[in-house]
Amino acid sequence: MPARVEGRLWGIVSIASRRAPLPAGTEARLAGFTELAATAVANAEARAEVTASRARIVAAADQTRRRIEQDLHDGAQGPLVTLALQLRAAKAAVPPELGELGAELDRAVAVVTGALDDLREIARGIHPAVLAKGGLCFALKTLARRCPIPVDLQVHAKERLPEPVEVSAYYVVAEALTNAARHAHASAVGVEAEIVGDLLRVTVRDDGVGGASLADGSGLAGLKDRVEALGGRIVLHSSPGAGTSLRAELPLTATNDGVTSR
Repeated sequence: MPARVEGRLWGIVSIASRRAPLPAGTEARLAGFTELAATAVANAEARAEVTASRARIVAAADQTRRRIEQDLHDGAQGPLVTLALQLRAAKAAVPPELGELGAELDRAVAVVTGALDDLREIARGIHPAVLAKGGLCFALKTLARRCPIPVDLQVHAKERLPEPVEVSAYYVVAEALTNAARHAHASAVGVEAEIVGDLLRVTVRDDGVGGASLADGSGLAGLKDRVEALGGRIVLHSSPGAGTSLRAELPLTATNDGVTSR
């Protein structure tokens, strides 16, 4: 009995008996079983195709974000830095009797410096360039320093990891720290990153109000899609009043095109 998946021959199922004739209806049951097996195979292949497609979308988005971040760094930031230096030089050349002009230049320097800081913050949010500079350990230390609440950071993965894994781990920690500070009203956060077998396990725990959700529309829902696109999984425990624990497990076999190698 041929088993066909989406019109192509996938295999053949046969049955025989050396002792007695097969019971009546055996052929019909075999046909039903063959159809069921073909459906299961088709579903499995469809799920694999969807996962690979999601991974390609995540990888393409990351490449675009990296390009935009680089363009901002190489393009817009350079002239602003030059302008700030020129304004400071002009301020230094202003004679004391022109105090009002000096004050105006000070205000102009402040505006340019603020714009430059804003631009750097935007670029940092678009793509974590800090990963390229120092790897995951350095990037997580940077996130911990910027967090407005104390962070106990434990990183047991010092070596460089595949880029999709580092980027996803960075966003998991960044989103969890943001939620802990802004929404959970936590007083402390613990972050741990470790290699377990062929996985990078990242865990973030806080002592906040809890009640976080992976439901659609939240930042955590986006993280779930990103992690699962790499063949990983994300687990959230966040009972109201009991704090939040977020664990992401990312396969270290993730390649630069976002698809996990088997």
